[in-house]
Amino acid sequence: MPTAPQTLLRDMFQAAVDAAAPEHRLAQFLPTPPKGRTIVVGAGKAAAAMAQVVERSWPASHPLSGLVVTRYHHGVGPLPRIEIVEAGHPVPDEAGEAAALRMLASVGGLNADDLVLCLMSGGASSLLALPAPGISLDDKKRINRALLHSGAAIHEINSVRKHLSAIKGGRLAQAAAPARLVTLMISDVPGDDPSVIGSGPTVPDESTLADAREVLARYGIEAPESVAARLRDVSYETPKPGDGAFKNTEHFIIATPQASLEAAAVVARRRGITPLILGNAIEGEACEVARVMAGIALQCAAHGQPATPPCVLISGGETTVTVRGRGRGGRNAEFLLALGVALNGHPAIHALACDTDGIDGTEDNAGALLAPDSLRRAAGLGISARDRLSDNNGYGFFASLDDLIITGPTRTNVNDFRAILITPSES
Repeated sequence: MPTAPQTLLRDMFQAAVDAAAPEHRLAQFLPTPPKGRTIVVGAGKAAAAMAQVVERSWPASHPLSGLVVTRYHHGVGPLPRIEIVEAGHPVPDEAGEAAALRMLASVGGLNADDLVLCLMSGGASSLLALPAPGISLDDKKRINRALLHSGAAIHEINSVRKHLSAIKGGRLAQAAAPARLVTLMISDVPGDDPSVIGSGPTVPDESTLADAREVLARYGIEAPESVAARLRDVSYETPKPGDGAFKNTEHFIIATPQASLEAAAVVARRRGITPLILGNAIEGEACEVARVMAGIALQCAAHGQPATPPCVLISGGETTVTVRGRGRGGRNAEFLLALGVALNGHPAIHALACDTDGIDGTEDNAGALLAPDSLRRAAGLGISARDRLSDNNGYGFFASLDDLIITGPTRTNVNDFRAILITPSES
C-alpha cells in the first residue's frame, strides 16, 4: 500500500468536507430573482459561507438584503448586503435570540412578488434561539444542556426544540407567507429529513407536543414549569403538512452525508483500497457503535469478509455520548477510544473519526487518529485507555499522543465521518 495510512485517512476526510462545501454546491440551486425584494435569512455552521456564495452569485441589478446567524468564529467577514451575526452553539445565547427575533421580523409584511431565501445547515437549532411565549432563554438553555448530555438522538432533541420555539418547526414559514419561500439545506441529520435539519423553521412538522413530552420523560429530564405548561398547551402545536403557510414554499438539500462518503470512497479507490460504505445515518452510543465496527474490521482482517484488505470501512451519521465521567464527551474521540480498546492494538488497523464541521462536541478538534500503537504509546505515558474511556475523556487521551485532528471551522456540516483502514497483514 504506497500511501501512508494516516495520509490516506486524512485525504479521505478532506474529500468528504470538500464535497459539502457551499462554494462547490450552492450556486446551482439558486432560484430566479423575483419581481419584488429578496430577503435572505438563515442559520447554521455553514450559514456565513452560504450567504457569501449568494452574494457572489446574485445579480447586482436585483435587490438583496438579509441576516444569517452562525456559530462564533464561523463567520466570513462583512458582506455588502447580507449581515452575518455570530452566536452560541451548542448552548443558545442572547445573541442568537436577538438575531432570530430580527429574522422573524424581517420576513413579515411581504407579498407574493417577494422572495425569502432561507439558508439552513447543521447547528441552526441552537443558533435560532427564540423561545416560545412564556419561556425564558435560561429555561431553554437548561433543557438544551440536559438533552445534549442525555444520549437522546438528534430527531428527539429537535422535536422538543421545535415545540419550545417561536421560529422553528415551520413557524418561520408562517411569518413569511404569502411570499415565495425557497430553502437551501446542507443536511447534518440521519435520513436527510428536512423537518429535522435546523429543527425545520420552513417546513411542516409531523412531531407533536406529546412527542416532545415523551422525550423529556424517556430521558428523565425535569422541565421547568414554564416549559411543562407550553408542552401541554394544544393551541401552540406546530403547523402540520397541508397548512396554508407552506403553499408557496420549496426546499432543496444541496449537500448530504452520503455524497461526502462517496467522495471519500473515490479517494480510496484511486489508491487501490477497496471502500465499503456501511451507512450514512448510523446512530447510537459512540462506544456501542465502535464495538460493532471493531468486530467488522477484525472480520475483514482475519477472514477477508465483508471486504478483503486493503480495504476501508466508511460510515457517517451522528452517534451520542451519555456523559457520566468528568470528560466533555466529544463523540468522535469517544468512538475512536472505544474502537482502540476493542481492537487492542491490532497491527493492521488504523482509523479516523472527525466531525465534518471541524468541531467534535465542544472541543477545538475535529476528531482524532487511531494507530495500532496508540494504546501502547499511551501506556508508556502512564495513561489507561479504559480509564479515559470510563471518564468520557477521549479528547485528553488523543491530545496526550498528539493525535488530535485540528482543522478549525470548515463552515459546512454533514455530520460525522469515520474511516477504518484494514491493511494486508504483511504490511
